[in-house]
Amino acid sequence: MTEFVQQLVEGLSAGAIYAGLALALVLIYRFTGVANFAQGELAMFSAFLAWQLSQVMPFWAALVLTLVISFLAGMVIERVVIRPVEGKPEITLVIVTVGLFFTVHAAAGWIWSYQVKSFPNPFPDGALRVADVSVGYGSLGIFAVVGLVMTLLYLLFRYTAIGLAMRAVACNPQSARLVGIRVGTVLSLGWGLAALVGSVSGVLSAPLLFLDPNMMSGVLIYAFAAATLGGFDSPGGAVAGGLIVGVAETLTGAYVDAIGTELKIGVPLVIILGVLLLRPQGLFGHAAVERV
Repeated sequence: MTEFVQQLVEGLSAGAIYAGLALALVLIYRFTGVANFAQGELAMFSAFLAWQLSQVMPFWAALVLTLVISFLAGMVIERVVIRPVEGKPEITLVIVTVGLFFTVHAAAGWIWSYQVKSFPNPFPDGALRVADVSVGYGSLGIFAVVGLVMTLLYLLFRYTAIGLAMRAVACNPQSARLVGIRVGTVLSLGWGLAALVGSVSGVLSAPLLFLDPNMMSGVLIYAFAAATLGGFDSPGGAVAGGLIVGVAETLTGAYVDAIGTELKIGVPLVIILGVLLLRPQGLFGHAAVERV
């Protein structure tokens, strides 16, 4: 029983990282209706930026500066890359995000090389032991950060004018424009916010995965599974989906001998396929309803 609980804790820790990136995917989807395939690479680039800045300043100062730069970069990407194809068929936006994926990936490799680097752990070493179950301080820190991000997003969307404008644009941009909301500005803010949330996921992942341009490729697959399971229109569902995916992956790898650690990457793919077949809107999403 102790081993099972230990595996459960490790699964929740991994799931919290997936939840962070899934949350960024959901934010973009709610504003554009398209999944951003470059979200993982943007998070990876932010992690590299935080590492570079930490060489010349304290880590937490480097992290704050990275979050600011990531937010501004997300706004610039929306204005320069996404807005010119706004209103085009969805496949156009998908192709643009895939192109952005390869561009950011190549830029990171060109600037920092493909040599693996060690990223400083923002949380102390050691673990908290409860009834023979070990919970690392790093895992507790990840839970706390993801919880804080989710709380701040809830407060933003629920109690601020900017958050209400974002919700209005996400629901119906045409109606939002008619009541005086500057939809273009709100979309830029949405992309900036998603880039900021994604950068948090990248920084949390880097100490566990080591820092290299390929580090977020696998995490992106798990994040897509989390967003699909929770619902692409539900930020809370993305977090819940990330935790479920993390636990499912860890327990399957530990207790299903035919899968083990080598084939765990198949777990999110099975989850995506199963959800799309049985409940396409996800556990917490809402089915689209169109008037005929």
